[in-house]
Formats: sequence, C-alpha cells, structure tokens
Amino acid sequence: MTATTLDLDAAFGALSDPTRRAIVSRLARGPATVGELAEPFDLTLQAVSKHLAVLTRAGLVERHRDAQRRPARLSGPALGELTGWLLDFRAHVAEGYERLDALLADDPRPPSPPTPRARRKP
Repeated sequence: MTATTLDLDAAFGALSDPTRRAIVSRLARGPATVGELAEPFDLTLQAVSKHLAVLTRAGLVERHRDAQRRPARLSGPALGELTGWLLDFRAHVAEGYERLDALLADDPRPPSPPTPRARRKP
C-alpha cells in the first residue's frame, strides 16, 4: 500500500474498536502470530483473526508467511500516512487558535461579562 492509497475512513473505522487498537499497540513492539495476539484477550483465535482482517483491509496491518507461521506486522507506509494526516489536522487547528490568540491580544477592550440567557417559556 502506498502513502497515497490509504483509505482514512477505513483506517479510522478499524481503529474505532478498542481490541483492534490494543492489537495495533502490541504489533508496535514487533510482529506476532494470531495466537500471540490472542493471549491477553478473552477471545477465540477466530475472533482475533477477524480483527486482523479488518486491520488488514484498512491497510494498517500486513500478513506474511514465515515457514508455518503467518505473523502480522504493522504497515509502515499506511501508518505514516495516517500520522501525516493527523499532524496536518493538528497544525490546521493550532493555526486557528494562534489567529484567535492574536485577535484577542490586539483587542484593547476588556472582556465583556457573559450575558444571561433569556428563559424560554414552556
């Protein structure tokens, strides 16, 4: 998967599940088999395999055959693109706050007290 083909919706959807996030955290320490990934969970090997399939379809995890084993590992390019998108988004939000700070710093008026809300009649 190249850095330009990651489906962000699929990636964020895959990461919306806490078990899949835990699997990604475990894979950050290195490749692991389904059995190794299942150890800390009260899940069947089949359930862990299904979680891995979701992560694989999202492009976040790769599976390779190593003799009789099929260890899973994180996909570097996909995670790089996801991280890049998050950093771009963070920079955009920070820029907005910086503009707001500058605007507030240039305003010589003291802040006005909050106005009470009008009560609505039932």
